[in-house]
Amino acid sequence: MEGIRKAVLQDIPQVAAIYDHILTEEEQGRAAVGWIRGVYPTEETALASLNVGTLFVLEREGVIAAAAKIDQNQVPEYAGAPWRYPDVPPEQVMVLHTLVVDPAFGGRGCGKAFVAFYEEYARTHNCPYLRMDTNARNTAARRLYAGLGYWEAGIVPCVFNGIPDVQLVCLEKKLDL
Repeated sequence: MEGIRKAVLQDIPQVAAIYDHILTEEEQGRAAVGWIRGVYPTEETALASLNVGTLFVLEREGVIAAAAKIDQNQVPEYAGAPWRYPDVPPEQVMVLHTLVVDPAFGGRGCGKAFVAFYEEYARTHNCPYLRMDTNARNTAARRLYAGLGYWEAGIVPCVFNGIPDVQLVCLEKKLDL
């Protein structure tokens, strides 16, 4: 079956393998995401999301090609961002975290499909305000999000998920419900 669905325990090894593949690409200079092996993301990152029911996976060709966490939890670093919509009620905000696409599926629309799913998920949960973040180094993600109508609210210098010296790009978009 192809499509996006909530993850199950059996998906965790494949999600962790995607993290590993991306980290290898970073270490070999073929990608710039700003993650550190053994720090973030890890298998525990995926398990924590699975355990609270917020991990989703995109299946293609019988394997997990992409994964992300979708919830309403805005990370503390977001407080430092100059949001276009700063005073919206938190229950109207949906957040996309740790969107990963296996490099073997790069350039095949997986990221775009996942963001479309995220937007529809937010609509069905009456959350017109979308937020997400990426590392300033991750120019590929920044291009993708800009092309999908996300506005870069600002860059927050921080330690993020245990990674020092991150320039966290905070992005947002407002949906018409």
